[in-house]
This record gives sequence, C-alpha cells and structure tokens, in this order.
Amino acid sequence: MTPPDDLNAVTALAQAALGLWDLPTGVSATLINVSENATFRIDDPSSGHRWALRVHREGYHSRGAIASELAWAMALRASGAAITPNALPGRDGGLIQTVAHARLPRPRNVVLFEWETGHEPPESDTGGFAMLGETAARMHEHVLHWQQPAAFERHTWDFATSLGDRPHWGFWRDGMGMTPGIEALFAETVTRIERRLAQFGTGPARFGLVHGDMRLANLLVDNSQVKVIDFDDCGFSWFLYDCATTVSFFEHKPDVPRLLAAWVEGYRRVRPLSAADAAEIPTFVMLRRLLLVAWIGSHSETDLAKSMGVQYTQESVALCHTYLRQMAA
Repeated sequence: MTPPDDLNAVTALAQAALGLWDLPTGVSATLINVSENATFRIDDPSSGHRWALRVHREGYHSRGAIASELAWAMALRASGAAITPNALPGRDGGLIQTVAHARLPRPRNVVLFEWETGHEPPESDTGGFAMLGETAARMHEHVLHWQQPAAFERHTWDFATSLGDRPHWGFWRDGMGMTPGIEALFAETVTRIERRLAQFGTGPARFGLVHGDMRLANLLVDNSQVKVIDFDDCGFSWFLYDCATTVSFFEHKPDVPRLLAAWVEGYRRVRPLSAADAAEIPTFVMLRRLLLVAWIGSHSETDLAKSMGVQYTQESVALCHTYLRQMAA
C-alpha cells in the first residue's frame, strides 16, 4: 500500500483521527492489517472495549464509493440477510471522516466500525463452507430486491476489469515469477475464460452486486453465525464469483472441489442454482486465481503478496492445465 515511512505516517493519522469520534480518552490504535487499506484495532484499556478503524488507500475508492459500500453493508445488517460490521458516525454525524497528516500528500478517508467477535473458518470444514454458501445466497437474494441509493457507485468486476485491458489490480502478465512458458499457458487460459464468460452472460439472475472478496480472512464464525467483514471490494460481478473467492490463495489444494460442493449445497438451501451454473464454477475459480496473480504482482510490498510470491504463480500452472482439459473452448 505505502512505503514504511508513509505507513508510519498513516499510523499517526489513525491515532489522530480517533478524536473525530466520541471515544473514551486513552484509546490507542494498533495496526493489524495492510492490504488495499490499513486496518487498526482500537483498544480502550479501561473497559476492554474494541473498535476497528479503516484508513482508506489513496485513490482506490472515491468518497461516494465508500458511502455506497457502507450503505449496502448496513442494509444487509438491517434486513438480517447477513451480519456485517456496524459503521459508527463521528461527532459530526458522518460515517466517513477525512483526515490529513503533514507527511502524506493528500488526506485519507477513515471509517470506524464496532468490533466483531469470531474466528476465521478453517480451510477443511465442509460444514463451514455450507454456511458460507447459505450466507452468500441470502446476500444475493437481498441484492435482487434492494433499491440502491441514488448515485450508488462501486467497481464492476467483469472480464475487462479483471483479466482484460482495464484491470483494477494490474495485469496478470506482471505477476511474480512469470516466464515465457507460463505466460503462454496463462494467455491460453485467459482466452478460454473470456470465451466461457461471454457464453455465460451477465443476465440479472447471474450478475449483480457481490461482496467480491469472501475469502476466509474476511469471514468470522461466531458459534452458529457467519459474519461478513471487509466490503472494500464489493461491486458488480457474477454471483458465482463470491463462490470462487472463498478458496482464495489455496485454489490448488486437493480439498477444494469438496469444499466448493459444500458451498453449492448450502447455497441451494436458500436460492436456486442450476446444474449448468454450478458447472461453471471452475471458470470463476480460475478467473479469481489469475486475478490474484495480478494482485500479488501489483501489491508486492504487502506481507500477503510476499508470502505468496513466485510460488503462487508456479502453483497456478497445474490449475491452468486442469482447467483447459476440463472446460471446453
């Protein structure tokens, strides 16, 4: 997201921003995650109460787009379709605060959320993946009936903005560890994905507002409840893209088909999913995999990208070969 010196400045900005909310005196900000944005845990040592503060990356989302994200997340929570973090208004009543720091070139947008308890679901839990499928289906059903606010603004995650000529996360060809052989294989796979997505289409039953990043790190299991956090990448895409994102960064592992089948089983408890649609899930998994190759290449400074790196690109080779064998042109 930012060089280390700027990250220190972002941390100082986060601490200074706390005065914009009606928080107890003596609260402190601790950096817990850096990806597109910087997320801080806010602790009140006197009561043990916690909050989550998100400092938005410069230039990724407009203020209107952030407001749109919060509107959908809060509508989901209010309707009971999904448990989402509750954004808290500042002293001036606004959910989005803008804060400047002398060492940063421009002010940053900042949002404070109530802290949500729970733990990340394990990779191997089919029961958990069925719960994730149910949750996604409820969210998609909500989208089909929800009246979006005026001037609703979110990214579109279609082929062009994922693996095509207008990518939000950079070009897949710039992934780490790319060789001529890997590039040629990925190019063939991308062409196959493009053709199949064109055939699949973007009808309203298949394409709409999605979370866009329902990987396990963005889900919390709290007893029998699944909570969905981090709507920063929500936007317009295929509903089945939410299925593919649940196996982000471990798409190559042998348990994945079993986990995705459990997701489908859970989804069908809430919303119909035809056999033809379910059969296209490998295309969305492959789309997501190569999109993450691009993300790692364009976010090489983040801890997550460093931990995946060249190996992630190399492990994508076998997935491409399998996909090309299984999914006809």
